[in-house]
Amino acid sequence: MNRYPMFSPQLLISFVAVCETASFTRAADRVSLSQSTVSQQVRRLEELLGKALFERTSHEVHLTEEGIKLLSYARRIIALNEEAHDALAGPWRDGALRLGMPEDFTVPTVDLLAAFKREHPHLRLDVTSGLSPDLHRAYQQEELDLVLVKQRRVHLPRAARPEPLLWLDSKAHPAIEQSPVPIAVFPVNGLYREELCGALDGLGIRWRVSYSGGGLAALPASCRLPAHRVLGAAERLPPVDDFELALFYRDTATPVALDLAERLVAFCRLVR
Repeated sequence: MNRYPMFSPQLLISFVAVCETASFTRAADRVSLSQSTVSQQVRRLEELLGKALFERTSHEVHLTEEGIKLLSYARRIIALNEEAHDALAGPWRDGALRLGMPEDFTVPTVDLLAAFKREHPHLRLDVTSGLSPDLHRAYQQEELDLVLVKQRRVHLPRAARPEPLLWLDSKAHPAIEQSPVPIAVFPVNGLYREELCGALDGLGIRWRVSYSGGGLAALPASCRLPAHRVLGAAERLPPVDDFELALFYRDTATPVALDLAERLVAFCRLVR
């Protein structure tokens, strides 16, 4: 007899969907179930463990400490279940499609990818998220079939849209007036980091990386908030308008890969 309750993969799939979408409604769309069913499945998990997995408010869903612990195990159990199925049942009828995209696009594209997967149930869709330079490198090494990345206009993509950067500071607590200037940057090798650090170095401005709180940042114009102050010529900071959001796929792309590419082009309003 088992000493511990067994986790149902379906319960874990719904749990992970809520974690990744931060919404019971969006999670229900992803797993093609009703919102009430997803809520019941999460409640069943909480009853099995005797612990709350989420803190719920009228507008937001946050993981508890116990939820954070379970998430890693849930993903591993689901992956192992899929691996066992593949090993015993044979390959997916329509093969696999490997997509790479920046982390900040994984949540906005949840509904798009869920709809695509429902229309191609026998296709294995593997989605990899990470830094754009790493994703493009993996694409060049043929480890990914199509990638949506942010880049300087160096590699010629299939479709793209301009992604100009703004120098963003806080209106209430300007970082540019401090010495050294605190900066908010992406990880080493992350996009935009070189632009921000290089611009400040070129002006002879001392800076430090701010790991907590706000800081001067170079970000796409779409990230601008009302609390931001836009810097520019008055601070001797140059315009940065040679970045773009770009989609790459090969001449040998399969019809199903082209189908996904068309959806991403429309969703991101890319231009060929």
